[in-house]
Amino acid sequence: MALFHSAHGGNTREAAELLGVPAEQLLDFSANINPAGMPPSLKRALQDNLSLAERYPDVEYQRLHQVLAAHHQLPAAWILAANGETEAIFMLVNQLKPRKALLITPGFAEYRRALTQVGCEISDFQLHEEEGWQLTDALLNALTPELDCLFLCTPNNPTGLLPDDELLHRIAARCKTLGITLILDEAFMDFIADREGFIPHLARNPHVWVLRSLTKFYAIPGLRLGYLLGSDEKQIQRMREAQMPWSINAFAALAGEVILQDSDYQQASWQWLAMARPRLFTALNALPGLTVWPGVANYLFLRCDVPNLDLQRVLLARHILIRSCANYPGLDGRYYRVAVRSEAENNRLIVAMTAVLSGTNLAG
Repeated sequence: MALFHSAHGGNTREAAELLGVPAEQLLDFSANINPAGMPPSLKRALQDNLSLAERYPDVEYQRLHQVLAAHHQLPAAWILAANGETEAIFMLVNQLKPRKALLITPGFAEYRRALTQVGCEISDFQLHEEEGWQLTDALLNALTPELDCLFLCTPNNPTGLLPDDELLHRIAARCKTLGITLILDEAFMDFIADREGFIPHLARNPHVWVLRSLTKFYAIPGLRLGYLLGSDEKQIQRMREAQMPWSINAFAALAGEVILQDSDYQQASWQWLAMARPRLFTALNALPGLTVWPGVANYLFLRCDVPNLDLQRVLLARHILIRSCANYPGLDGRYYRVAVRSEAENNRLIVAMTAVLSGTNLAG
């Protein structure tokens, strides 16, 4: 049985209430947020601009869109900023109103929720553990003319795996031939150094949309900031006209204007992840009863094969919160996701996992 009502990670309030402790006492490995915290450049900017709260933001967020456009070297008319990537998902689905969509399972829950709200018929394409949870060219045969929408999360959530570039372009080409809108969720692409994702190819692929999040890499989930990119300017303009006025608060808009220019923070984050993820993977994968997939993002996907062990519950007793993946379609209670955090925090997780899996706390 699931411990929490929330369908997402980062639910420290409910977890803390279950334990009867303040939320600050929990070490949260369930939310995939950069442990470096908010960039110092943004902290200074927020402190220096508190007066922004005293007036409305620019309803068109012109400066924010210009900064995003310069960052990606695209026209500002191809970009729509949103109150987190989730708002962008719902705006896009509400605009397209697809009739039949294909979802990759396991995958992020909000695609399904947004599609259900517009009455879309949903089919699932199941990833397989024997194939390492990796997307294969079998998907090409699942793309049929009756479909009009495909969601792909690259890298995937929760597996953390990235499809092969050549395969991704073949998928995009087949979608174009069949008239299928391809929506690529690149929420975690910023964690992968020297990868631009599909954005440079949007000009030749007006049927492709890219979703991006700024809250994870830059550790500002409380500010809520994401955006949508596509070369179909008319569709972007329609969504802009339908978007609720001032959906992005002034501080989130300021964040977008500041953080994309913070190259020191970006470089430091890539260097941290290049060291921290392999170390955490090696340590966890060596533990008895665990199978861990390496991934390319700032989290690891794992399976626990110890009978009758609720890993989330026993770690929570040690004030460590990990993400159960039991509510992902295609998965069960054996599967979990853990974020990559600082060295000290990762060490604490390794020590707790070692104690639990060595049998010292199996009663949990």
